[in-house]
Amino acid sequence: MANSTIPTVDLSPFLKEGDENGKKRAIEVISQACYEHGFFQITNHGVPLGLMNQALDMCKEFFEYPDEEKLKSGPRSGGPLPAGYNRQLPHSADKNEYLIVGSPNSNVNVYPQNPPQFREVLEDMFLKLTKMGLLVKSILNECLGLPPNFLEEYNSDRSWDIMVAHRYFPATETENNRIAEHEDGNCFTFVFQDEIGGLEVCKSMEWIPVTPAQGTIVVNIGDVIQQQQNEECDSQSGENKRKKPMLVRLFL
Repeated sequence: MANSTIPTVDLSPFLKEGDENGKKRAIEVISQACYEHGFFQITNHGVPLGLMNQALDMCKEFFEYPDEEKLKSGPRSGGPLPAGYNRQLPHSADKNEYLIVGSPNSNVNVYPQNPPQFREVLEDMFLKLTKMGLLVKSILNECLGLPPNFLEEYNSDRSWDIMVAHRYFPATETENNRIAEHEDGNCFTFVFQDEIGGLEVCKSMEWIPVTPAQGTIVVNIGDVIQQQQNEECDSQSGENKRKKPMLVRLFL
């Protein structure tokens, strides 16, 4: 029987001076989590709770708009990144709609006009998450025993970082409507979800639900890091719910 929870790590020791013991404890927990789970949760990470809630609320409001309004924010044709609003094809097993946002410095983004200040909130969320990502990357570099600055040099191009807001359609009696189990092909992914939840992680062939918690962000170790560790890290995720769960991911 797998442990019914994934480890939670307090990042506050890395955001202040002098707490070397706190840093050491966090590094030990993260190191073990990478090898045993491929996932861990972080708290006190520096991303304001108010901003996280505002981003989720605005995304929910946007996804409630009529299709014709949402489709005004569809991707530009021929762009290098399908930024903007889209949804899975009708025959897809993955029943969700999503909004892709690239770096605020990019010219590929297609921002919805409504709700008001949505663009500003998305850009602020993106910048806060990427800043936290640099910290987590340096911590993972140490946890995994890699050469100094290896991950930063290996994955230094920030222009391909993307943030995706997903809304999943509710399951029905005939369709389970869960995202297929998958491994992320990047370095790592941040995920935070609303109170409905639905995120699950796989440990020892058992699916473990990740209970939503205010201000908590899940870190999913991606294939790039797993390959550096000869596939010793283990991570798979999926989503499954009979309501309309909402979550935001940042891929680094």
